[in-house]
Amino acid sequence: MASVSIHPAVDNGVKPGKPGFAGATLRCNCTTDPVEVKISSDCLHNHVCGCTKCWKPAGATFSMVAVASSSDVEVTKNVHKLKVVDGTALIQRHACTSCGVHMHGPVTRPNHPFTGLTFIHTELADVEGFAAPTFAAFVSSVIEGGTDPAKMDAIRARLNELGLPPYDALSPGLMDYIATFTAKANGVLS
Repeated sequence: MASVSIHPAVDNGVKPGKPGFAGATLRCNCTTDPVEVKISSDCLHNHVCGCTKCWKPAGATFSMVAVASSSDVEVTKNVHKLKVVDGTALIQRHACTSCGVHMHGPVTRPNHPFTGLTFIHTELADVEGFAAPTFAAFVSSVIEGGTDPAKMDAIRARLNELGLPPYDALSPGLMDYIATFTAKANGVLS
């Protein structure tokens, strides 16, 4: 199954994160004056994503995306090169206007379970150590991005082989988190 490409960061196996990892600097693909974003913590919920909104490196079928607390994310260089891709989207993906790489995507919508989190692409880090991806989200959505539907069985088999259970939504833990947030907001749970 190794011939099925998912993402360059996992195609040769999922690398474990480093315990106690304290963050890294993400850099866009510009060879001069790259945008730099400092992440001052490890990431959470790292996964490969098949949606058509997330940035993917050239040739990748999936993106690799995680979240960090927004208070742990700071643009440290060339902020002037960033532009929000879609101002109406939940995730405010800030992309470099020169190379197109999505550098960070905060969620600021009031009363949303992801408010206060920022989406990041850990493969852009200057050092290895971020928590490893643990699942695949929105797997069927790769079809919307142009993947032949006949390849889906092989893609799901490869994801399972890599230890990245495929879901057509988010992982059960994240879905439980969202449902708990909603239940508390609606007064169903305290």
